[in-house]
Amino acid sequence: MSGMENAVAPTAQATASPTRAIRAAHVLAYRSDRAGGPGFVELEDATVLVRGTGIAAVATGAEGDALAAAADEVTDLGESLLMPGLIDLEGLVDIDHLQLDSWWSPEHSARLEWSEDYARHPREVLTPEERSTLRRYGLVQLALHGITSAMPISTEIHGAWAETHDDMLDTARTASELGLRVFLGPSYRSGVHISHADGSSGIHWEPGKGEAGLADAVRFIDTVAELEDPLVTAVLVPCRVETVTDELLARTAEVSAERDVLVRVHATQGLDEEIGILRRDGRGAPLDMLDRVGLLNERLIIAHGVYIDIHPDVHGEDRGDLARLAAAGVSIVHCPVTNARYAYLLERLGLYLEAGVGVALGTDSFPPDLIRAIDTGVQLAKHQYEDLGHGMLAEYVEAATLGGARALRRPDLGRIEAGAQADLVAFSLADLRMGAVDDPIRTLTLSGTGRDAHFSMVAGRVVMEEGRIPGLDVEALRAEGQRIFEKLRAAYPERDALAGPEGSTEEELFPPVFPRG
Repeated sequence: MSGMENAVAPTAQATASPTRAIRAAHVLAYRSDRAGGPGFVELEDATVLVRGTGIAAVATGAEGDALAAAADEVTDLGESLLMPGLIDLEGLVDIDHLQLDSWWSPEHSARLEWSEDYARHPREVLTPEERSTLRRYGLVQLALHGITSAMPISTEIHGAWAETHDDMLDTARTASELGLRVFLGPSYRSGVHISHADGSSGIHWEPGKGEAGLADAVRFIDTVAELEDPLVTAVLVPCRVETVTDELLARTAEVSAERDVLVRVHATQGLDEEIGILRRDGRGAPLDMLDRVGLLNERLIIAHGVYIDIHPDVHGEDRGDLARLAAAGVSIVHCPVTNARYAYLLERLGLYLEAGVGVALGTDSFPPDLIRAIDTGVQLAKHQYEDLGHGMLAEYVEAATLGGARALRRPDLGRIEAGAQADLVAFSLADLRMGAVDDPIRTLTLSGTGRDAHFSMVAGRVVMEEGRIPGLDVEALRAEGQRIFEKLRAAYPERDALAGPEGSTEEELFPPVFPRG
């Protein structure tokens, strides 16, 4: 195929805007005129021309050389795979909880929830400055792992209740400073999971705090409108559905419709801790409840989407949930690494896609590495289908790009094509440890990780170059992150509902893999 045949005509952007030609040995581009239908194609020795915030042209061969020759600046990435910027709709902006809560039995994990007494008088474990540092730490991790668009999430176990307007404003400012594209809103809840002294679980309800949280979220929508920052979009993010009243979810649906704002909610994520609680409280199955309150529509993004009728732990057969999700235009955020680490698996990605359900990817884990997420999903798919040829690598890559863009209702994201936003990421394939390069996508998935990202750009602005974020003091942030982690870990014993009269210690709650000598 000649360079001219691979070329895409420049868009009609202002010719006065500066141009940058980005060259790479391998480019995952999008072709609207691809044989068999629109989709990704791999181009070798290709050039992407960026003008202003967008992609002006993509070409190979002599046409690519001409683009580079006429550009104001040329960036040659060498033996790299240049891809659309990765989209993480469960981007963990946190430091501690995965290391501390993904190893234990349910009985032990109950000790890591809030006690009933603590829920009545919670406190902020961190100072405002430390919370800001924690968020910066998490956002930097996203950028360093090649993520260009994120819908952040963080644990609230260390907070006084839930996130606030000011928390999110600080997150927005930090993300914009770094150059990340973010979709943000303060989370809110009417109740919190607790553990009782006898080991049983429950929810401590304070509906007034949930109502105040939604008011804060609406105020944040207004604040974002005033910011007029193209990299920051306001969304509504109620917490796990079992901890949010039907009334608050219904009001969330009303605000979403009135403001045309996306809603991300955690649902169909747990059996006893979600579905069992909803059933006990007379609220019905998760999808029934979401439909009843007015949320089951094209603005809804469901985090995880695991426990629906086809799952063997629910009904083990298709009773219409997939068709219902597809007809409503709902997207789910599939988090393969979290599914594996917490032992609840999606059943199965192929079934969702065949039914027409939109699927995006999320990390919801540390490190926030979508390459590891893709690899984990591929290997699990092989196991689930008992077929090495059913790894669904193309589908997982599409979920991390096009699927995220669809969920966000942003067709200008998730693709390298003239007219799209210049959100790009490059992964180096040049390291000897990467091994021989056959298909660059397979090589990256099998041998690489998100740490191989060495260049990224959002809306035409370079976020990371040569593996570094300009102006970032890595060592200082790492040291502060470690200090904050230790402070967060030290706060767990005070919340331990199962502690005896003497209380508990960190080592009792988090024993080492091997005894310390």
